[in-house]
Parts: sequence; C-alpha cells; structure tokens
Amino acid sequence: MHIYEILKRPIVTEKTTLQGEQGRYTFEVDSRANKHQVKEAVEKIFNVEVRSVNIINMPGKRHAYGRHISKARPWKKATVKLAEGQSIGFFEGV
Repeated sequence: MHIYEILKRPIVTEKTTLQGEQGRYTFEVDSRANKHQVKEAVEKIFNVEVRSVNIINMPGKRHAYGRHISKARPWKKATVKLAEGQSIGFFEGV
C-alpha cells in the first residue's frame, strides 16, 4: 500500500483541535493500515518524528430512511503523537 493511500483525511473537531496543541493529531486512515504503516506515512508526508500511534476501529452508524434502515461503513481512525516541539503545519489556523 502506498503511503498516500494510508492517510485519507484529517479529522478536525473541537477535541482534536485541543489535542493538536499538545502534539496529537487525528486522521481517518485506510481500514487495512496498521500502526507501523501509519507512522511511516505521517513521518514521510509531513517530515516529523512520530512517538506513538493509537488506532481505533469506529463502528458504522445506523441511519433510518423512512422504514428502511441502512448502516454506514465502519472506518478506522489513528491518533498520532509527535516528538516534543514538532507540529504539523497543515492543522495550523484551523
């Protein structure tokens, strides 16, 4: 899997914005990716040093459309902690 296929998008919420000030950044990642692949992708794409990676499998939520119930696809998110003094400029000013 190519490193640009691993990271799908950053997750920007109030909680992740506060964590970003502490050097923790959250991304939606490919469901087949593991911690080592996420670490390598973040280090190469953003040119930073990653200290740890936590991965969470998020369940798909159920949605009702009239009488029909469908389920959204489950997805995976990764929280990445960077070394002291490093940051990802992509999240600045969000």
